[in-house]
Amino acid sequence: MAGTQGDKPLNRADELDHLIDAVKALIVPFVREADEAVPSRAAGELLPDSQGVVQNALVKTRRPEDLVKELALNLPKGEGLGEEGLLQTMRDVLKYSVNTWDQGFMDKLYASTNPVGVASELLLGALNTNVHVYQVSPALTVIEKHTARSLANLFGFTGPRAGGVTCQGGSASNLTSVVIARNTLYPECKTRGNSGGPSPFVLFTSVHGHYSVEKAAVTCGLGSSAVWTVPVDGEGRMDPSALRTLVERAKAEGKTPLYVNATAGTTVLGSYDPFPEIAAVCAEFNLWLHIDASWGGPAIFSPTHRHKLAGSHLANSLTVNPHKMMNVPVTCSFLLGPDMAVFHRANTLPAAYLFHGPGQEEEDTSRSSPAAAAGGPTTNGVNGTAAPNGTTTPSEQEREQKEEEEEVWDLADLTLQCGRRADSLKLALSWVYHGAAGFARQVDGAFAVAAHLADLVARHPDFVLLSANPPPCLQVCFYHAPGGRLAEDPAVNTARTRRMARALVARGYMVDYAPGEKGSFFRVVVNAQTLTGTVEGLMKALEHVAREVVG
Repeated sequence: MAGTQGDKPLNRADELDHLIDAVKALIVPFVREADEAVPSRAAGELLPDSQGVVQNALVKTRRPEDLVKELALNLPKGEGLGEEGLLQTMRDVLKYSVNTWDQGFMDKLYASTNPVGVASELLLGALNTNVHVYQVSPALTVIEKHTARSLANLFGFTGPRAGGVTCQGGSASNLTSVVIARNTLYPECKTRGNSGGPSPFVLFTSVHGHYSVEKAAVTCGLGSSAVWTVPVDGEGRMDPSALRTLVERAKAEGKTPLYVNATAGTTVLGSYDPFPEIAAVCAEFNLWLHIDASWGGPAIFSPTHRHKLAGSHLANSLTVNPHKMMNVPVTCSFLLGPDMAVFHRANTLPAAYLFHGPGQEEEDTSRSSPAAAAGGPTTNGVNGTAAPNGTTTPSEQEREQKEEEEEVWDLADLTLQCGRRADSLKLALSWVYHGAAGFARQVDGAFAVAAHLADLVARHPDFVLLSANPPPCLQVCFYHAPGGRLAEDPAVNTARTRRMARALVARGYMVDYAPGEKGSFFRVVVNAQTLTGTVEGLMKALEHVAREVVG
């Protein structure tokens, strides 16, 4: 009988209604604690709350072994613990988690989401579908394609097949870009692996590039030694002339330069590489240009800051993570490009049990052999020259033209993933709510707060600013240096930075640090919700913990 399981009626809607209310009663106070801690963050110390209680809303610090005991997670081997067990576990999770809604969370390249983000996650949880084929996710597929295309257009990808797909984080997007680059420039690699190339491949990224490029090289069977790091200038940007020298060296050693990863917003300093100059080197040597804009990409929304992404339209692919600067829920990462037909050729494989899109039966027949599945020798997808492994036959041209003319609606055929959450919805709903103009104000506000913090550090006699002033992105990097003088021994500076960072947590601030030539330095990350008073309070807290550490 409809609405029953055996003889038992289904009351899932009523149960959901009840549980949402119960969970709401836990989550809303969690967020409110962060909001009510704003005066403490501006003061630089923990202040009593409305009940006169002093507490740290940011985190209840525990050592891992102690947390294992206190959390005491119970996974019943018999009957479950029901609603009360569920809610108690949720209370414990909230109690022992870092409250990223707290203004003091300035540790990583992401922060809390916002009410729209929580609502979007609730909708995705209710839908609980897979955006791998259109048949089971029609609305979400259309939303992903439209959102990706709108985002791609902002970066200058404006052709008829411009667009993108979501991947499971920036590292997955970067990995997918390496696979697409290899299978496009050297199509035989799709069936033969790396032996399909003429010689060992080399990937290039700056010394400040994200470690995901090396991870991708390992995953693709190239090995981490296939990644060559390019020197940077005094502002942390890739040196194009040094890149050219390394490409020539790789060729002289009998290797095959394949891929260049440029960065928009490096992990530590937030630098933006010079994309037009790097693109010129890539064009000269027929290399794939990928821009990792995971962190700094959303600056494209701001008329004030989008110039930092000048030349992004010259890339063959680009990663951007709205879950970082834009406070969209984790994870939300897009891999964008000027031509989705290139993504499709590089990743598509026959799976007649899954993909039933328009013309799929005919394609399944034509792809009955591994060689056909690989696409065979093709023209180079980067600049249209002959591919290194052969020339295109008329029959292959016809097939490829047909594929390029057809819209791909089964999105798993464009990526490495089959299981795909509809992460694009989180950006789409945020875009609907805030609009591009709202995003621009958020980005401009965050950059202004970062500049204010950099100015506070630069004017303080006991700190040395490492970042440019204003900084290129939303990180502010600096040393504590009593009287403006750093210790000669880098280990001394490192120890001081680490001790101060630990002491800050007790005052409601969580910041990170990174290694430098003179020892580890502070890296403070602001976001679109960081208040001016918060960074001013941070400076007060830093002064206080410095007296505790240094004396």
